[in-house]
Amino acid sequence: MPDPITERWTHPAVILVATDLSDTERLMPFAVQQAEATGAHLLLLHVLATGESMAVDAVGMPYYDPAGAVETAGSMLQAWVAVARTRKIPCEALVREGNAAQQVLSTARQFHADRILLGTRSRGKVSKLLLGSVAEQVLRSAHIPVITVGPEAHLPADVDAMQGIVLHATTLREASRPSAALACKIGSAMNRPVVLLHVLPHKDEMERDNLPTGADSIAMRELRIIAGETGCGCAIPIEPHVVHGHPAIEILAEAADRNACLIVLGATQRNVFQNLTRERTIYKVLAHARCPVLTLREPKAETEEAILARLAAHL
Repeated sequence: MPDPITERWTHPAVILVATDLSDTERLMPFAVQQAEATGAHLLLLHVLATGESMAVDAVGMPYYDPAGAVETAGSMLQAWVAVARTRKIPCEALVREGNAAQQVLSTARQFHADRILLGTRSRGKVSKLLLGSVAEQVLRSAHIPVITVGPEAHLPADVDAMQGIVLHATTLREASRPSAALACKIGSAMNRPVVLLHVLPHKDEMERDNLPTGADSIAMRELRIIAGETGCGCAIPIEPHVVHGHPAIEILAEAADRNACLIVLGATQRNVFQNLTRERTIYKVLAHARCPVLTLREPKAETEEAILARLAAHL
């Protein structure tokens, strides 16, 4: 029986597009593409911080002008509403004031959004990649899929170049089923193959510890089980795949080599970022991915003991 929640996330009725107005050129092509593919209603949201509502009078004195700030932001959003409506996409714009992350989350709840789309950016030195604080708070708190569009993500001009895979990257220490199932459902809806990827430590490290590597690893056995369970009823290929190396580098390389149109990352309630290694893998993937990245918070972490017990049951 189809899972109604996964179905709703795969075929969203409402997609909330949260924008700071500087990223609309990057966000809106993906928003329009997703709305056309799913039939979703787009809701464009900009949240004004208090400082954005300040104006300057004729003698240079600042004063609080929320009406003027709302009007300016609203007119910028309305231009994109018009673009969406010319494509026969239902679209509305909303401007609110307050804490941006809180307003994004409350608006998603109010309008029963099934998906949040927002932009991310890297700040400072390359070695210290940071998400915008709003994106980080939303990723930590949202209980629906959040699709982030980083500074290097752009729709390909060549239609043939869009025929890529959906890449689901997992640590296998999380409850992988919900995000793997969602990746497979989205891949099926898009008619794209799905690759379930796990990045193992460097091969020499594992061999030094007498651990099976590559296709013989415990991780590959776990991925095969997940592929079998989540692939039931899907008409698309689902490929379990393991590689050795640095998680962020290998995820990005796999996505680039296979022309991924979407990367799916799972994360647990314990910590959205902690599970993706101390090297802040998720930051680097979100900052450098050439395609959107979907993050889904999952209910609980699965222990190594539980994974091994489930594997033993399948032997």
